[in-house]
Amino acid sequence: MTEKEMIKISIEEFSRLQKYMILTSDKESAPYKEMRSRYIELKVFLQISGVNLTELDIIKE
Repeated sequence: MTEKEMIKISIEEFSRLQKYMILTSDKESAPYKEMRSRYIELKVFLQISGVNLTELDIIKE
């Protein structure tokens, strides 16, 4: 897998994950906490990869 493919997949997962987080009403639930943890991991990876998250990051945590 190339770096570009990895970034593309990560962007898709980041966007999908944010939609799930928005749909979750209980922010103290175990599933939400797991999603938030993955959200942070993806956000860090994308920032390190040089992706501008200004438009992509709708959660902004």
